[in-house]
Amino acid sequence: MKFLTFSAESPADALNQAQVQCGEDALVVSTKQVKKKSLNTPALYEVVVAVEDSKTKQKPPKKSKYKSDKDVLLNISEAAKQISQIAKETDKTLSLRKEKKISQQKKMHNENAGNVGEIKDEIVKLTDKIKIIQEMFWEEKSSSRNNLAIPPEFAEIYKLAKISGIESNHLDSVMRLTLEHMPLKMRHSSESVKRYFQVLLRKMVPIRYEREVERGVKKIIMFVGPTGVGKTTTIAKLAARFSYIKERRDKVGIITLDTYRIGAVEQLFQYAKMMKLPMEDVIEPSDFNSALRSLSHCSTILIDTVGSSQYDKDKLTKLNQFIQNSEYEIDVNLVLSAGSKFEDLKSTYKNFSFLNIDTLIFTKFDETKTFGTVFSLIYDINKPVSYFSIGQEVPDDIVVANSDFLIECMLNGFKRRQNANTSK
Repeated sequence: MKFLTFSAESPADALNQAQVQCGEDALVVSTKQVKKKSLNTPALYEVVVAVEDSKTKQKPPKKSKYKSDKDVLLNISEAAKQISQIAKETDKTLSLRKEKKISQQKKMHNENAGNVGEIKDEIVKLTDKIKIIQEMFWEEKSSSRNNLAIPPEFAEIYKLAKISGIESNHLDSVMRLTLEHMPLKMRHSSESVKRYFQVLLRKMVPIRYEREVERGVKKIIMFVGPTGVGKTTTIAKLAARFSYIKERRDKVGIITLDTYRIGAVEQLFQYAKMMKLPMEDVIEPSDFNSALRSLSHCSTILIDTVGSSQYDKDKLTKLNQFIQNSEYEIDVNLVLSAGSKFEDLKSTYKNFSFLNIDTLIFTKFDETKTFGTVFSLIYDINKPVSYFSIGQEVPDDIVVANSDFLIECMLNGFKRRQNANTSK
């Protein structure tokens, strides 16, 4: 009897080698794994088989380390079945080990992820504290001058509001209200402070919302204000809005009292012609009612006026004569530039106020970066705002006023994409 050894990466492969070389008559003596699989090398299995040796057949068998033939010698085909089963069990065991390893890795990953999340939260808190400390060293001194102690977590929003152009006394009044009414639990971060402060500011901006004209009622709107603030362009935008853009369209007519500037009259006539709207020009207050009656079929009449300095009393007095002699009630809108200084805005309102201003319109939002002066004027005189003009394009660049839009511009700057849902 001769013993032969065959090695391969799997029991089946080793047995296949023995079967090819020795045939079906060979008997399997043993099968074992001599080397385990590692990351870099494959496993190694060894199969020992016994075959008849004609040359040594008559000689007594040598003493072997293996058990007796009766105990260990198997037909090679039967051994193949057993080894196949062993291989399946081995694969199953390896699969279970692999799943267990993956599960352990996932568990470790989740634990690490949880730790990372906690670390991120701590970093956010630390960053906010650093920001608060930085803002505390800001050069702003007005808080101490006005005997108003600004807590560290309020420093950022105080700085933003101050840079926006809000008057110091107005800002301090708003800050006092914030400190008085803001819940303590919201003071944990500068971001929550900022949100609360924005809400409070929005509630301080009076808005006159756009209303539909009731049937049988005539809406007459006069636009007054200094030279160069954009009254004529604003009228063109609103004429297009009322007559073409709104869901319920109005019959719109236009009257111009600005006969001093030939260019302005011609510009408005061109707009009216393009929109197919009737237009009248009036020079004297005595002719005003006649022009209004000629547009009696219109539900909305827009009146352009001559731009005048707030210090030109003669022009303002004549303008008041048109209003006082009117047979109809007139809604007077004061048009102002958002880029003007607070003192100029306040002076303009004061000198036009005898015309009984009903509401404000702010223009040139695209020409300034500070909107706190707009807030301060509204806060100071408590007059509602009706529209914001945000550019030169007719009819697109007009926004129905809302407090969210103004406060967003004030604290974060004007962005044209903000208009998508506010000009409807």
